Amino acid sequence: MSQTPDSAVRTYIEQYRAAFLDDLAEWLRIPSVSAQPDHAPDVRRSADWLAAKLTETGFPTVEVWETPGAPAVFAEWPAGDPEAPTVLVYGHHDVQPAAREDGWDSEPFEPVVRGDRLYARGAADDKGQVFFHTLGVRAHLAATGRTAPAVTLKLLIEGEEESGSPNFRALVERRAERLAADVVIVSDTGMWSEDTPTVCTGMRGLAECQIVLHGPDQDIHSGAFGGAVPNPATVAARLVAALHDEHARVAIPGFYEGVVELSERERRLWAELPFDEEGWLREAHSYATEGEAGHTTLERVWARPTAEVNGIGGGYQGPGSKTIIPSSALLKLSFRLVAGQEPDHIEKIVRAWATERIPAGIRAEITFLPATRPCLTPLDHPGLQSLARAMGRAFEGPVRFTRSGGSGPAADLQDVLGAPVLFLGISVPSDGWHAPNEKVELDLLLKGVETSAYLWGDLAENWRHAT
Repeated sequence: MSQTPDSAVRTYIEQYRAAFLDDLAEWLRIPSVSAQPDHAPDVRRSADWLAAKLTETGFPTVEVWETPGAPAVFAEWPAGDPEAPTVLVYGHHDVQPAAREDGWDSEPFEPVVRGDRLYARGAADDKGQVFFHTLGVRAHLAATGRTAPAVTLKLLIEGEEESGSPNFRALVERRAERLAADVVIVSDTGMWSEDTPTVCTGMRGLAECQIVLHGPDQDIHSGAFGGAVPNPATVAARLVAALHDEHARVAIPGFYEGVVELSERERRLWAELPFDEEGWLREAHSYATEGEAGHTTLERVWARPTAEVNGIGGGYQGPGSKTIIPSSALLKLSFRLVAGQEPDHIEKIVRAWATERIPAGIRAEITFLPATRPCLTPLDHPGLQSLARAMGRAFEGPVRFTRSGGSGPAADLQDVLGAPVLFLGISVPSDGWHAPNEKVELDLLLKGVETSAYLWGDLAENWRHAT
């Protein structure tokens, strides 16, 4: 009896499971910590290792791309059909720092399997989730009898994500023609839980600023001068107090301009997620929820823009008293942005808002860091529907939708390439990204392989019908 496509994929994955995990363990042994200069040779070794493995997988074009920092890896495998869509998979091969004394139960760069879990730095973030595409594309070919993928498949695997991607956007801009794609798949994300497979549909953007307030040329006596000259610490406090209204909405005029509101369908789907607010508070090490009125906790974190005070300081903060008017004060603010908001607009209105509230006698220095734009893919996008179907086949059940409250380089790909971004990740919250004893669930890792194997054919077929 001939196998069904799904059973053929699963048979292939089971046949090559051991070799796949052995290869992944070999890669995980390379301590590619981009944040630590002494590991720069290891980051390069990681890039070279991946390039060799992608060549072995069958990609006819594999290149290591240099940047002013760590190298990235690019690979391309053209589809047999010139009309097929082009897909770019993004991930990263660098990892967070890790040492046994941080609290690891074993050496972080010596992979260990305990039960159904693989422990090592990078197991989930992000080497495991990059590497499942190598077995996935081979399973896709074996099950369909193809000699090339159903889509033109490109990979861009960054080497500096854990260091803030300082050279990533410039790399994408410089290589935009080679990276051109109809859709981008980001495999540097996760699911709701082991029992609830989900697809993330978007990430918030980020704008950050620092406001330094200068008053007197030096600290001065609060008795001799207090009440008669402006106090920069008081001005800082007033700015913070003016940041939100009584309903926890950001009170900066124009802040909500362009915000794409949640659809009723998405609100309903999120309400169906098994969200344990008390458990979430424990993860947040907090004791109560708070936020914009009229929205649930998940809505506030995933789909609403925010303004947060990341730091505030100024004046004497040592033991006892020192009755002064400080010469300066400092604020650090961050703004998480949602679809429809533009960082340039946010910078403009924040500068105007702050300047209007700064009295004579106070000089302000307002500095913005490079911003990240938000990205969002609509629920009815054909690529998103293909991804949900592929994951549903792998997990043999319904797939739900989430967003991410964080920000990342995915938005740069969307901006520069003009392609929608989809998120394919199988990691779960217990995997401990950036923490001691990072791990990946082996069953979920292989579900990622399976999803990848199904996705390319579904995308090719349904993209053509949709477009």
